[in-house]
Amino acid sequence: MNIAEVLTQFKRQNNVNNDYIADYCGVTKSTVSRWCTGKSKKVHPETLEKISQMLNIDLEDMTRVNGLAYEKPILGTVKAGYGLFAEENMEGYETVSESDFHKGDYFLRVTGNSMKDANIHDGDLLFVKSCTDIPSGSIGVFLINHDEVTVKTLIKKPNCWVLMAANPDVEPKIFTHEEIVTTPVQIIGKAIYSKTEL
Repeated sequence: MNIAEVLTQFKRQNNVNNDYIADYCGVTKSTVSRWCTGKSKKVHPETLEKISQMLNIDLEDMTRVNGLAYEKPILGTVKAGYGLFAEENMEGYETVSESDFHKGDYFLRVTGNSMKDANIHDGDLLFVKSCTDIPSGSIGVFLINHDEVTVKTLIKKPNCWVLMAANPDVEPKIFTHEEIVTTPVQIIGKAIYSKTEL
Protein backbone atom coordinates (compact mmCIF):
# COMPACT_ATOMS: atom_id res chain seq x y z
CA MET A 1 0.00 0.00 0.00
CA ASN A 2 1.20 3.54 -0.64
CA ILE A 3 0.72 6.71 1.41
CA ALA A 4 -2.42 7.72 -0.50
CA GLU A 5 -4.10 4.36 0.04
CA VAL A 6 -3.20 4.22 3.73
CA LEU A 7 -4.39 7.75 4.50
CA THR A 8 -7.61 7.35 2.51
CA GLN A 9 -8.40 4.16 4.37
CA PHE A 10 -7.50 5.74 7.73
CA LYS A 11 -9.88 8.65 7.05
CA ARG A 12 -12.72 6.31 6.14
CA GLN A 13 -12.23 3.94 9.06
CA ASN A 14 -11.88 6.72 11.64
CA ASN A 15 -14.29 9.27 10.14
CA VAL A 16 -11.69 12.05 10.03
CA ASN A 17 -10.76 14.54 7.31
CA ASN A 18 -7.64 16.16 5.89
CA ASP A 19 -7.80 18.92 8.53
CA TYR A 20 -7.35 16.35 11.30
CA ILE A 21 -4.33 14.80 9.62
CA ALA A 22 -2.81 18.22 8.86
CA ASP A 23 -3.20 19.36 12.48
CA TYR A 24 -1.78 16.12 13.85
CA CYS A 25 1.23 16.08 11.54
CA GLY A 26 1.91 19.83 11.57
CA VAL A 27 1.52 20.29 7.81
CA THR A 28 -0.88 22.23 5.61
CA LYS A 29 -4.19 20.82 4.43
CA SER A 30 -3.01 21.14 0.81
CA THR A 31 -0.01 18.91 1.62
CA VAL A 32 -2.34 16.23 3.00
CA SER A 33 -4.53 16.61 -0.08
CA ARG A 34 -1.52 15.99 -2.36
CA TRP A 35 -0.66 12.86 -0.36
CA CYS A 36 -4.21 11.54 -0.56
CA THR A 37 -4.52 12.13 -4.31
CA GLY A 38 -1.11 10.62 -5.00
CA LYS A 39 0.27 13.88 -6.42
CA SER A 40 2.97 13.89 -3.76
CA LYS A 41 4.66 10.75 -2.50
CA LYS A 42 7.53 12.44 -0.68
CA VAL A 43 7.15 12.76 3.09
CA HIS A 44 9.75 14.37 5.35
CA PRO A 45 11.19 11.78 7.80
CA GLU A 46 9.93 13.73 10.85
CA THR A 47 6.46 13.98 9.31
CA LEU A 48 6.52 10.30 8.42
CA GLU A 49 7.17 9.53 12.07
CA LYS A 50 4.13 11.61 13.07
CA ILE A 51 1.97 9.77 10.52
CA SER A 52 3.27 6.49 11.90
CA GLN A 53 2.30 7.58 15.43
CA MET A 54 -1.14 8.73 14.26
CA LEU A 55 -1.83 5.39 12.56
CA ASN A 56 -0.04 3.40 15.26
CA ILE A 57 1.86 1.47 12.57
CA ASP A 58 5.29 1.48 10.96
CA LEU A 59 5.08 3.17 7.56
CA GLU A 60 8.70 2.58 6.51
CA ASP A 61 7.79 -0.67 4.80
CA MET A 62 4.43 0.01 3.16
CA THR A 63 4.18 -3.47 1.70
CA ARG A 64 4.00 -5.01 5.14
CA VAL A 65 1.29 -2.94 6.76
CA ASN A 66 -0.19 -5.11 9.46
CA GLY A 67 -2.33 -2.55 11.20
CA LEU A 68 -4.62 -1.94 8.22
CA ALA A 69 -6.72 -4.29 6.16
CA TYR A 70 -6.47 -4.30 2.39
CA GLU A 71 -9.92 -3.49 1.03
CA LYS A 72 -11.66 -2.98 -2.31
CA PRO A 73 -15.09 -1.38 -2.85
CA ILE A 74 -18.26 -3.31 -3.64
CA LEU A 75 -19.73 -1.12 -6.37
CA GLY A 76 -23.06 -2.71 -7.18
CA THR A 77 -24.66 -5.60 -8.98
CA VAL A 78 -23.79 -7.62 -12.07
CA LYS A 79 -26.27 -9.95 -13.73
CA ALA A 80 -25.32 -13.56 -14.35
CA GLY A 81 -28.12 -13.54 -16.89
CA TYR A 82 -29.57 -10.58 -18.73
CA GLY A 83 -31.97 -7.72 -18.22
CA LEU A 84 -30.71 -6.17 -14.99
CA PHE A 85 -29.92 -2.46 -15.08
CA ALA A 86 -26.48 -1.35 -14.03
CA GLU A 87 -26.37 0.08 -10.52
CA GLU A 88 -23.41 2.16 -9.40
CA ASN A 89 -24.43 2.16 -5.76
CA MET A 90 -21.65 1.67 -3.22
CA GLU A 91 -22.48 -1.36 -1.10
CA GLY A 92 -19.40 -1.28 1.11
CA TYR A 93 -15.89 -2.73 1.16
CA GLU A 94 -14.50 -6.25 1.03
CA THR A 95 -11.19 -7.32 2.59
CA VAL A 96 -8.65 -8.83 0.20
CA SER A 97 -5.13 -10.20 0.56
CA GLU A 98 -2.13 -8.01 -0.12
CA SER A 99 -1.40 -9.82 -3.39
CA ASP A 100 -5.04 -9.63 -4.56
CA PHE A 101 -5.15 -5.92 -3.72
CA HIS A 102 -2.96 -5.26 -6.76
CA LYS A 103 -4.75 -7.71 -9.10
CA GLY A 104 -8.21 -6.13 -9.22
CA ASP A 105 -10.11 -2.90 -8.67
CA TYR A 106 -13.57 -3.60 -7.28
CA PHE A 107 -16.23 -6.17 -6.47
CA LEU A 108 -19.66 -6.58 -8.06
CA ARG A 109 -22.43 -8.65 -6.49
CA VAL A 110 -23.75 -11.38 -8.79
CA THR A 111 -27.46 -12.04 -9.32
CA GLY A 112 -28.66 -15.08 -11.24
CA ASN A 113 -27.11 -18.46 -12.04
CA SER A 114 -26.20 -18.26 -15.71
CA MET A 115 -22.51 -18.66 -14.81
CA LYS A 116 -22.96 -21.43 -12.23
CA ASP A 117 -20.85 -23.96 -14.13
CA ALA A 118 -17.95 -21.48 -13.90
CA ASN A 119 -18.43 -21.41 -10.10
CA ILE A 120 -19.99 -17.94 -10.21
CA HIS A 121 -23.22 -18.17 -8.23
CA ASP A 122 -26.13 -15.97 -7.23
CA GLY A 123 -25.06 -13.71 -4.37
CA ASP A 124 -21.32 -14.14 -4.95
CA LEU A 125 -18.90 -11.23 -4.99
CA LEU A 126 -17.07 -11.03 -8.31
CA PHE A 127 -13.60 -9.44 -8.12
CA VAL A 128 -13.01 -7.37 -11.26
CA LYS A 129 -10.01 -5.75 -12.93
CA SER A 130 -11.02 -2.66 -14.90
CA CYS A 131 -10.11 -2.95 -18.59
CA THR A 132 -11.52 -2.30 -22.04
CA ASP A 133 -10.47 -5.54 -23.73
CA ILE A 134 -10.02 -9.21 -22.80
CA PRO A 135 -8.83 -12.25 -24.76
CA SER A 136 -11.37 -14.56 -26.35
CA GLY A 137 -12.33 -17.28 -23.90
CA SER A 138 -12.02 -15.01 -20.85
CA ILE A 139 -14.81 -14.21 -18.43
CA GLY A 140 -15.58 -10.52 -18.56
CA VAL A 141 -17.99 -7.88 -17.33
CA PHE A 142 -19.94 -6.16 -20.09
CA LEU A 143 -22.01 -2.99 -20.25
CA ILE A 144 -24.79 -3.36 -22.81
CA ASN A 145 -26.70 -0.35 -24.13
CA HIS A 146 -25.23 1.86 -21.36
CA ASP A 147 -27.51 0.40 -18.68
CA GLU A 148 -27.21 -3.38 -18.40
CA VAL A 149 -24.25 -5.09 -16.76
CA THR A 150 -23.65 -8.80 -17.28
CA VAL A 151 -20.86 -11.32 -16.67
CA LYS A 152 -20.20 -13.83 -19.45
CA THR A 153 -17.45 -15.69 -21.28
CA LEU A 154 -16.45 -13.74 -24.39
CA ILE A 155 -15.97 -15.69 -27.62
CA LYS A 156 -14.52 -13.49 -30.36
CA LYS A 157 -15.39 -14.67 -33.87
CA PRO A 158 -14.39 -13.04 -37.19
CA ASN A 159 -17.81 -11.42 -37.65
CA CYS A 160 -19.26 -11.23 -34.13
CA TRP A 161 -18.91 -11.50 -30.37
CA VAL A 162 -20.66 -14.29 -28.49
CA LEU A 163 -21.45 -13.71 -24.81
CA MET A 164 -21.62 -17.26 -23.55
CA ALA A 165 -23.25 -18.39 -20.32
CA ALA A 166 -21.87 -21.22 -18.20
CA ASN A 167 -25.32 -22.76 -17.84
CA PRO A 168 -26.93 -24.92 -20.57
CA ASP A 169 -30.35 -23.40 -19.80
CA VAL A 170 -29.24 -19.88 -20.78
CA GLU A 171 -28.97 -18.94 -24.46
CA PRO A 172 -25.84 -17.08 -25.61
CA LYS A 173 -26.15 -13.54 -26.92
CA ILE A 174 -24.58 -12.79 -30.28
CA PHE A 175 -23.59 -9.29 -31.39
CA THR A 176 -22.32 -8.41 -34.86
CA HIS A 177 -19.47 -5.93 -35.14
CA GLU A 178 -22.00 -3.28 -36.13
CA GLU A 179 -24.17 -4.07 -33.08
CA ILE A 180 -21.13 -3.92 -30.82
CA VAL A 181 -20.67 -0.30 -31.92
CA THR A 182 -24.30 0.81 -32.20
CA THR A 183 -25.81 -0.91 -29.15
CA PRO A 184 -23.06 -0.51 -27.80
CA VAL A 185 -21.50 -3.55 -26.11
CA GLN A 186 -18.51 -2.52 -23.98
CA ILE A 187 -16.00 -4.55 -22.03
CA ILE A 188 -15.61 -2.86 -18.65
CA GLY A 189 -13.65 -5.48 -16.73
CA LYS A 190 -12.12 -8.92 -16.47
CA ALA A 191 -13.29 -11.36 -13.81
CA ILE A 192 -10.43 -12.27 -11.43
CA TYR A 193 -12.34 -14.58 -9.10
CA SER A 194 -15.70 -15.08 -7.45
CA LYS A 195 -16.18 -15.58 -3.73
CA THR A 196 -19.18 -16.77 -1.75
CA GLU A 197 -19.83 -14.91 1.48
CA LEU A 198 -20.31 -17.10 4.53
